[in-house]
Amino acid sequence: MSLKYFGTDGVRGRVGEHPITADFMLKLGRAAGVVLARGSKRSVVIGKDTRISGYMFESALEAGLAAAGANVLLLGPMPTPAVAYLTRTLYTCAGIVISASHNPFEDNGIKFFSADGEKLPPETEQAIEEELERPFVTVDSAHMGKAQRVDDAAGRYIEFCKGTMPFGTLLGGMRIALDCANGATYKVAPLVFRELGARVHLIGNEPDGLNINHHCGSTHPAAMQEKVINCEAELGIALDGDGDRVIMADRNGEIVDGDELLYIIATARQSEDKLEGGVVGTIMSNFGLELALKKRNIPFLRTPVGDRHIHRALIEKGWKLGGEPSGHLLSLDRTNTGDGIVSALQVLEIMVRSGKGLAELKQGMRKFPQTMINVPVSATGQQRLSGSKKINEVVRDIEAELNGRGRVILRPSGTEPLIRVMLEGDDRNQVERLAKHLADTVREELQG
Repeated sequence: MSLKYFGTDGVRGRVGEHPITADFMLKLGRAAGVVLARGSKRSVVIGKDTRISGYMFESALEAGLAAAGANVLLLGPMPTPAVAYLTRTLYTCAGIVISASHNPFEDNGIKFFSADGEKLPPETEQAIEEELERPFVTVDSAHMGKAQRVDDAAGRYIEFCKGTMPFGTLLGGMRIALDCANGATYKVAPLVFRELGARVHLIGNEPDGLNINHHCGSTHPAAMQEKVINCEAELGIALDGDGDRVIMADRNGEIVDGDELLYIIATARQSEDKLEGGVVGTIMSNFGLELALKKRNIPFLRTPVGDRHIHRALIEKGWKLGGEPSGHLLSLDRTNTGDGIVSALQVLEIMVRSGKGLAELKQGMRKFPQTMINVPVSATGQQRLSGSKKINEVVRDIEAELNGRGRVILRPSGTEPLIRVMLEGDDRNQVERLAKHLADTVREELQG
């Protein structure tokens, strides 16, 4: 199914460049209202992160939805997983998030959730795109939608997050360095951890519309690592701009990424006979995770990159746990979408119950050295990747040199104009050398 506007995670791009413009969002709001607001459910929730363009797009979407006869419930700045949760619990027909996740403030995007709080299926996205091609028609004035603010949205979500912990589990004064990425979690995340008894040392909690993800958050965890050392914290937690990812650090400031967090959660659940099957990762998951789980007789399955693919595989297998190295983790027994706060709470629960720190909990997994290089290319360059004879030849040469002791992953980004070049192997110097050679080849072949 070929879609014109929807990518791997909604509609995303640079603000002011089609389709991330106010006039397009007006039309998108109307098209979404026509497709999604049918039957007795005619309300749509809208949440956003803290980037400055969110004000403009929130108003445009609200107007488009009202023109289609849909009512709008405005949440204000709210994490993506909170929007998914409130879409379900407010019994609305759909949820919309205005966010470009971990991208800089110059970007923005629109994500949709179904009435069940799950990503829309491709068929529904296609229906919205088809409606976009039709004339903009406003319903009769008597049937126009209305808009209202949901004043207790933050409180509802905070209580939900705390409720994912076993009743009575408290953090007992645990000292935590928390980086909210100047994003959508800046209000709710500190309250969740403090109300559970932690002593929270905050950074990235002063958004100004321009500083979301800027040298902070899960994609830039150095500030969080430094905070762990300076305040002598027991661990650090770095969320991303929209709150669906988490990266952590141990008391020494060493990063614990999504693969290692998956290992910690999976092995803890296995020891309590609560794993319910195996673990789903992606083609980007570290080979060390696969080996460590295999030693514990835990099944492991890889999917293409993206939480949509992980979610589908979990449902098909009847499993509960999956995720990506970026820290986008899914625990379907706790919630039905990636949630950075909920994922962090699961790890904290394990620490409290076991009395062990993160460094000790991850000891059973040894990560293989990985090198990732992002090569900027145009959309045309992305399309030319698979057909490049030179690039395919270099990949074959690299795989021959690795001789089964590593992997090559070469793919277009679904959210940015990039080719992601990733190599993995047991020899760091070799991996870095080969990754640079492949990235240089991609640059020469596809940037022209």
